[in-house]
Amino acid sequence: MNILSLVYTNLRRHHWRALIGMAGIAFGVAAMLTILAIVTGAIGMFQRLLASDSHYLVFERNVSDLFFSSVTPAQVAAIRARPEVAEAHPVLFGIVSAPGHPVVTCFGVEADDPRLARAEWRAGTAADFGREPGRVYLGSRAAEFLHVRAGDELEIGRGRFRVGGIFKTENGFEDGGVFLPLAEAQEFFHRAGAASIVTVKLRAEDLGAAFKGGVEAAQPGVIALENREFNSTYNSFKILNFTAWAVGVCAFCLGGLGVANTMLLSVFTRIREIAVLRVCGFSRGQVAGLIFGEAAAIAAAGVAVGFALGFGLLAVLEQVPQFNGYVRATTQPLVLAGIVATAFFTAVLGAIYPARFAMRIQPAEALRYE
Repeated sequence: MNILSLVYTNLRRHHWRALIGMAGIAFGVAAMLTILAIVTGAIGMFQRLLASDSHYLVFERNVSDLFFSSVTPAQVAAIRARPEVAEAHPVLFGIVSAPGHPVVTCFGVEADDPRLARAEWRAGTAADFGREPGRVYLGSRAAEFLHVRAGDELEIGRGRFRVGGIFKTENGFEDGGVFLPLAEAQEFFHRAGAASIVTVKLRAEDLGAAFKGGVEAAQPGVIALENREFNSTYNSFKILNFTAWAVGVCAFCLGGLGVANTMLLSVFTRIREIAVLRVCGFSRGQVAGLIFGEAAAIAAAGVAVGFALGFGLLAVLEQVPQFNGYVRATTQPLVLAGIVATAFFTAVLGAIYPARFAMRIQPAEALRYE
């Protein structure tokens, strides 16, 4: 009888213990997959939102979050006046409340912002944006969960607005948000003409160094970052990624403890059996291989079940209306490979002590074990 058949036989004989270990690994896989996919998708949506037809982002220096950034009208004018700049679009971020929805993202943009031109307008047109005061414009998901149509009156914060238009975008943050003309958003949020960021499109990409150096020298209060540079240095993205991996690893630690417990109990209940194998010619290495093989089989089953649970949960979350379209899961091959590697590493780590214990069993003594 080879080791693989013994692994199958032992797991089948102790199926409840094996299922407990598998469930621990599956929980870790599902938790890490779900969290990382949601976080990666959210970061990707926010990156695409900021990089809308732009090469550089300009915002206030030394701010912890872009919602707190403040770029003044004079700074916006100075950016637009630079010879390297083809277009510059200020954007103001804010959080508003609506009946039944305490947190809704609000965007203050100008009428010529490219995101309005690219959108699929389902009511109204991009040319209508900002023409009449007191109008709010909604992403299609926002219109859906707020239960309003074009022309309806909507309470936003302490103000009441008429819905001037509804449009569909591919970005979940935008599609689940409300839009105001920049001047009205500045008045609404009491920001005195300020913008959160300025997205800048250059006349040519090779002008980036000149633009960055010139802006930061002339306007010491702001910083200009290329889109890729911003994505790799923005603190909120780093914190989200670190938190996601930390939660996933903690879930795997629980799974590893489950595997360790399963394998240790399996070894203790099979001491005489292991002694017989040793008498029949099994080496210490083969005994250890048997234990590690069982742990690897439990991990493989746990990974399969965990992926099924994780992808199923992500599919459900993307359809839940309460998430307002903000959940857009993204699964990258490297992330999936990392999850698989972590699962097997956790299972093997949990099997080390049981394997060492099994290797030290002395056949003569173990055959007398009761």
